[in-house]
Amino acid sequence: MKLNPAQAAFEARLGHRFADKSLLVEALTHASLSAATKRDNQRLEFLGDRVLGLTMAQALLDQDPKATEGDLAPRFNALVRKEACADVATAIDLGPALIMGRSEQATGGRRKLALLGDAMEAVIAAVYLDSDFDTTRALILRLWGDRVAQAQAQDRDPKTALQEWAQARGMPPPTYTEQARTGPDHAPVFTIAATLQSGETATATAPSKRAAQQAAAAALLAQLKDSR
Repeated sequence: MKLNPAQAAFEARLGHRFADKSLLVEALTHASLSAATKRDNQRLEFLGDRVLGLTMAQALLDQDPKATEGDLAPRFNALVRKEACADVATAIDLGPALIMGRSEQATGGRRKLALLGDAMEAVIAAVYLDSDFDTTRALILRLWGDRVAQAQAQDRDPKTALQEWAQARGMPPPTYTEQARTGPDHAPVFTIAATLQSGETATATAPSKRAAQQAAAAALLAQLKDSR
């Protein structure tokens, strides 16, 4: 099978030359263009998620031999969640190589976080099936780069840290309220307010609700720190 120019360019950016090009094509095929003769990437996504998980679990254990399960769990989640996969996919410009239906493409499918994250996991599986675990592990660690070290430095995400701050003072967890949603449907921008029972509040804007909530929590934590 011969790759089209966009797929061949992505293969080069990925840094793995496929012996079986059909695996890469399958990994890049969204369900909106699947057919009896063309499989989509959902099965590969399932496998890639597990290969990524094993790689990151081992990397975290190797990085910090003294870490407890409680220390490792949030670091692991930060590295394998869909946002992290989409961030890596964006860094290697996976979007232009995706194969999708016209309707999905028209609604900005090449930039959608969930779609990019799923495809990144499928690509990991394709590399694994085309080679072996050691080759795939090395590729993952190269693509994720310093994110593994950063996960240790940021053990608690801002939402968790803010919730712990509130609970330590006898308050219920903070609330997150959507203040506004702007932009087109395929590229929305959310403004979220994080509010404590005691009245302190902070807002933030981001391309996803989760990211806006995290940013609002971080802004409120900074505000609380400055007010001490």
